[in-house]
Amino acid sequence: MEISAAGRLEVRITAADVGKRVSVRRLSDTGVAGERFTDTVGVLTSWTDGVLLITRKSGESVRVAESDLVAGKVVPAAPARRRGPAASYEELARVAARAWPPVESERLGAWELRAAGGFTRRANSVLPLGDPGVPLDEALTAVRRWYAERGLPAYVQTATGAAGTQEPLCAELERRGWVREVTAEVWTGGLAPVADLSEGAGVVLSRQADEAWLARYQRKGVSDVALRVLGGGPSVWFATVPGADADADGPGVPAAIGRCVVDGRWASFAAVEVDPARRRRGLATAVMAALARRALDEGASAAWLQVETDNAGARALYAGMGFAAHHAYHHYREPGDTATDQ
Repeated sequence: MEISAAGRLEVRITAADVGKRVSVRRLSDTGVAGERFTDTVGVLTSWTDGVLLITRKSGESVRVAESDLVAGKVVPAAPARRRGPAASYEELARVAARAWPPVESERLGAWELRAAGGFTRRANSVLPLGDPGVPLDEALTAVRRWYAERGLPAYVQTATGAAGTQEPLCAELERRGWVREVTAEVWTGGLAPVADLSEGAGVVLSRQADEAWLARYQRKGVSDVALRVLGGGPSVWFATVPGADADADGPGVPAAIGRCVVDGRWASFAAVEVDPARRRRGLATAVMAALARRALDEGASAAWLQVETDNAGARALYAGMGFAAHHAYHHYREPGDTATDQ
């Protein structure tokens, strides 16, 4: 907090700082004995009618009454990363979009409207990397119309927690009644350390998701559209660890699977799944190591993946591999619609 030369806390932010990352201290309303103040760090997304709205790294919006402010200051746009490859949010967002491509898309200014028959929110949401070229309400009307024409709910994918992310847009969507339905995180790390974790013995790599791979994949009844998404990307690899029931009559259900997309310096990991009966035996590590070595052979040096905020097991696994959170991402659903698949 800002402290004056006289030793007093000071509020050194104004409404002119909307859009900047701030740190504020306010009188506590938690009711916990001894807690006089509450600190909040995030992007100041509005300051109107005596109320500040601050969007935290997690995407959570916090309302702070101006009358409760004790101290406040503008802080650097994002904390310095202590490990992992340097990357901007926009670079990662574009790489992630190429790794999970829609089957059709359309531009609205710098926004990309994406659809894939409803298979996952990622392939059926707007990626708003810039200005849509029209006022926001007009853009959202066009978005809702575009998805309605395809029989799909409208989703907007946003991000928070890094330089260049979209906290102001999140606040505007929430103000208009859009519902934040899913929050996950993008983690990044070095690729070579992953390749060194295991020899990957017994891992079979393929360019296509065959019937055996799909038998282990968590989403059942995969359609032709879904197969186009899974197989899309600059350089796609599927990894399989054969199961115990594999024999001359067929591969059976794999013990573990994974998917990797190589795109320039980046390798993405997804769909790393293990037979519940064979977890904690290093199979997920073996799958990722085998895919990482193939990605290194193709010239990649950095890795990224997506992990849900409540998946403690996956977070522990990836942290042990050297990955660290880069930013959070969210899917906002249009008002009045119902939930769909992730």
